[in-house]
Amino acid sequence: MDERLQAAWVLLPEYLGWHVVLSASALALGFLIAAPLAVLASRNRPVRTVALGLAGLVQTIPSLALLALFFPLLVLLSSASEAALGLKFSALGFLPSLLALTLYSMLPILRNGVAALQGVGPGLRDAAFSLGLSPTQRLWLVEAPVAAPVFMAGVRTAAVWVVGTATLATPVGQTSLGNYIFTGLQTENWVAVLFGCAASAALALIADGLLALVERGAASGAWRLAGGALAGLAVGTALAATPLLGKGEATYVVGAKNFSEQFILAEVMADRLKRTGAKVRRSDGLGSAVAFRALASNEIDVYVDYSGTLWTNVLHRTDTPSREVMLAELGRELERRYGVRLLGPLGFENAYALAMTSARAKALGVSSIADLAARAPSLTMGGDVEFFSRSEWAALDRAYGLQFRTKKSFQPTFMYRALASGDADVISAFSSDGRIAADHLVILADPKHAIPPYDAVILIAPRRAHDGKLEAALKPLVGAIPVAAMQRANYAVDGQGRTPAEAAKLLTASPETPPPTP
Repeated sequence: MDERLQAAWVLLPEYLGWHVVLSASALALGFLIAAPLAVLASRNRPVRTVALGLAGLVQTIPSLALLALFFPLLVLLSSASEAALGLKFSALGFLPSLLALTLYSMLPILRNGVAALQGVGPGLRDAAFSLGLSPTQRLWLVEAPVAAPVFMAGVRTAAVWVVGTATLATPVGQTSLGNYIFTGLQTENWVAVLFGCAASAALALIADGLLALVERGAASGAWRLAGGALAGLAVGTALAATPLLGKGEATYVVGAKNFSEQFILAEVMADRLKRTGAKVRRSDGLGSAVAFRALASNEIDVYVDYSGTLWTNVLHRTDTPSREVMLAELGRELERRYGVRLLGPLGFENAYALAMTSARAKALGVSSIADLAARAPSLTMGGDVEFFSRSEWAALDRAYGLQFRTKKSFQPTFMYRALASGDADVISAFSSDGRIAADHLVILADPKHAIPPYDAVILIAPRRAHDGKLEAALKPLVGAIPVAAMQRANYAVDGQGRTPAEAAKLLTASPETPPPTP
């Protein structure tokens, strides 16, 4: 069996278990809210207008954005709850994912429920009234059985939506089948991507099939069939959740953003912590803004970030001091403002830089960003998904007046592909990426020093700031990873299809060996 496929099967019980528990919880909660609301809305026009309008509005918000928006909101609520009641809850992972998916599940249930109840014939209502049935009896004995098939069709639609959308919970720290997809896209592990898609699709089909039996039983009055199908859903959910039992609470939670280098470094830190006998849990694929918030609020214990990112996005500084000054001030300010400890730099930079193929740069006579500015109006610029909204791009634009013909955003994997295929002339590369050497790219000089230093640094959460065991495990990494070693490890994942765990071992190999080339 292919190694990547074998690795995917090993992870399936945990990923599937969390995906099923999350989807089932969101669907059940959405049903409990939407079903009574549908009854009320079917009898009250103002309520119907408002309820359907709000449910429809939720659907217009991109799924990933809604998931991410719940995180800062829950951080604030958790802090307020801790201050007022002494109770703190996790704002990362399951809770924001559950709330977002619950909202997404409500529209089809609500819309079909209202349509089903309004579709009950007036003759049946009159007959029930003439028999002296109370409103509650009319609902349960007459209207509900007639409306059940149409109502269940809405539940089936909601189930498929929830199972599919749950794959997007990974960036807010919730393990799901989406872990296969997000990590696979970043590491170009297409086996993992296809495996995650196939598993999610299979789960959606199974859920839809069992709910179809419930719908058929409700339509024909075969309540044993409907009950058996519901029992099957409950048993299936319980079985899927079984691998999650008994895991216990992790001693440390190691975070990682959503690109290859982060997965590799998280693997290195997790391995060193495990050697101390600690239980370690990973929270991979976090959004760039979410990662620091998660650390500052003690949702994760440690992760690697970059000095330039922290300087511009966390401290909101626009000046570009020397590396030494920046690191010293970052250490002071992060601890003063957030209680976050900067343990130290790892020894390499992952700096934003503008890159071109050597052939294209030579043909255009471009060796620096200043040269590029004159050529920019006829060129296409490619950036990662957040680059053009970051302060680094604004600083480059101010310093050099870059006016490109077109700007396009890509996932990092496809950004490099776009450069190779000619869909982009220049991209926002990363200086520690092994693909720079492997793809024969050149980094354009920044004579005006518009881009700040980007030293990779280990950050520790406030609650772990004085944890001697954690410091002893991770302190040896400070200053121990040169850029050549990081490039080699990154290329092993992005260019050779090796796993982050395999690439992590390369960081302890001979430090100055250059990254492999095709």
